[in-house]
Amino acid sequence: MFQNIYSTAEYIKKRIGDFQPEVGIILGTGLGGLVNDIEVQHKLLYANIPDFPVSTVEFHSGRLIFGILQGKKVVAMQGRLHFYEGYDMKQITFPVRVMKVLGIKHLFVSNASGSLNEEIKKGDLMIIEDHINLQPDNPLRGRNYDDFGPRFPDMNYPYNVELVKKGMEIAAAHNIRCHKGVYVSVAGPNLETKAEYRYLRIIGGDAVGMSTVPEVIVANHMGLPVFAVSVITDEGFSENPEPVSVEDIVRVAEEAEPKMTLILKELLASL
Repeated sequence: MFQNIYSTAEYIKKRIGDFQPEVGIILGTGLGGLVNDIEVQHKLLYANIPDFPVSTVEFHSGRLIFGILQGKKVVAMQGRLHFYEGYDMKQITFPVRVMKVLGIKHLFVSNASGSLNEEIKKGDLMIIEDHINLQPDNPLRGRNYDDFGPRFPDMNYPYNVELVKKGMEIAAAHNIRCHKGVYVSVAGPNLETKAEYRYLRIIGGDAVGMSTVPEVIVANHMGLPVFAVSVITDEGFSENPEPVSVEDIVRVAEEAEPKMTLILKELLASL
């Protein structure tokens, strides 16, 4: 895996020339529209990149987009990878490792998630300030490569405190309903039962989803400051929640996406 990361990065470098991204962006379910605001320089299909895992989710495009956004050189993952697709944690986080080798200095992450907190409603945004990892494996399990980071990385502040503060200030300035909260990451792909929603709230979660945490662990391992935001697409705090479909989740995410995009763009400009 260690050698594959560098060989994949070298392959990409040959195709993007002297373009060196400063910020990596991972776009979640229904949230690929930010790409429309990027002044695109290069596009690479995951399927054409050696050793790069290919997203199997219907609503994920599976492309690396290199370009300029808010005056910054960015690389955006239009489509992410999940444990429920059958990938292991090292494969899921492989793109983050590669982006770090390509030169990124910050990582921005977005996702769609379900609310566990009755104060956080469908269509709201939640900036993640902490997380609870209920994924069945850890991307750092196995041999540690000291060139990337320490064997036992500290995780007291997995999300950059200053970026969280700035994100909340931007949301407030634009009257966007946005909260700070704790994200719980589960394996999926099924949504949760009513009892599971109650349990996740009891242990301290504000929203639940099936991604993000593996990438954040690896980013922290490599010393990358992280900003992450959830679009709340459904509500799991009711005693009688309505059935939810993936189509519903994607629709709500797409409707809320302009608010998320605004925050990400202004935060990016502030770096």
